[in-house]
Amino acid sequence: MRFFEFQRDARGETRRLLFAFGLTVLLLLVAVNAALALAWGLSWGFWMPGELRFPRYFFSVNTGVTLLFVLGGWWVETSRLADGGGARLAEQMGARPAQPSGDLDEQRFCNIVDEMAISSGLKRPQAMVLARDQGINAFAAGWDENDAVVAVTQGALDHLTRDELQGLVAHEFSHIGEGDTRLNMRLVGMVFGLEMLFRMGQDLAEPDSRDRRWITALIGLAIMAAGWLGWLAGHALQAAVSRQREYLADARAVQWTRSRDGLGGVLRKVLSQQREGVVPRQVGSMVQHMLLVANAGGKAEHWLDSHPPLARRIRRIYGRDMGPLPLLREDEPATPSRAV
Repeated sequence: MRFFEFQRDARGETRRLLFAFGLTVLLLLVAVNAALALAWGLSWGFWMPGELRFPRYFFSVNTGVTLLFVLGGWWVETSRLADGGGARLAEQMGARPAQPSGDLDEQRFCNIVDEMAISSGLKRPQAMVLARDQGINAFAAGWDENDAVVAVTQGALDHLTRDELQGLVAHEFSHIGEGDTRLNMRLVGMVFGLEMLFRMGQDLAEPDSRDRRWITALIGLAIMAAGWLGWLAGHALQAAVSRQREYLADARAVQWTRSRDGLGGVLRKVLSQQREGVVPRQVGSMVQHMLLVANAGGKAEHWLDSHPPLARRIRRIYGRDMGPLPLLREDEPATPSRAV
């Protein structure tokens, strides 16, 4: 795997996508002003004699209100997600702190987290476990190293060898070290701000008990159309950024562990679980991008899925197609001993 080349490409693509996100906001401003100008013309301006005139500060007010909703929604959602840090978010997803004194598998996990912290030069994150999830998965959360957590599922502890678990943890450490969690949280706020504009138009378009005038409904429909297109473009860009960061984390995991079979084995076992009908735990769209493997994107996979196709990630690691692996842990007994 040409992981240095893949890392460079992924970082470059992320910068281009973030630039495209900013361009999307600018185009949204143009679309809102154009839609409101059309609504004004249809409701009043086109029917007046003489030259078409707009009210004073028409475009300035439209631009200011649009930015207020987009940037205000961004700030509100980002502030909400920042409350409590990574540990609180992990607990909301059902994770608990790892208990190395009572479980050999969790002891192994905590040891790997300690080793990876030394290897990567990052501050040790809190180790947590999703004890009720039998799928192979993991996620990292936190705005920075000081409140970061790395959580793995019970399925990962049960089915992964030590080398594979190390590759999994290395992948999540990359998300922390590269600032991916913070980046994705901000992107969530951006998309939420775009959605708020759509909701404002929806409120204006819906008639109330006083039977709102059709002019107000027309303005609401115009804002809804522009807001929906902006939200869709923003969500697609958010997913595209997330996919590039997954490629980057895969490459960093191979670099840090010096093994393709670590993370590669994890993804191949996930492929095996998928073929057996074991699907990742259903979570909200807010945290899809944090998981090692997210819910399938279906027909919208290439546009709105937060992760690249699993087979493509495996191909990038090995340089060729690889099939699924059995779920047995070959480095230890098939049924590991546990403390009750």
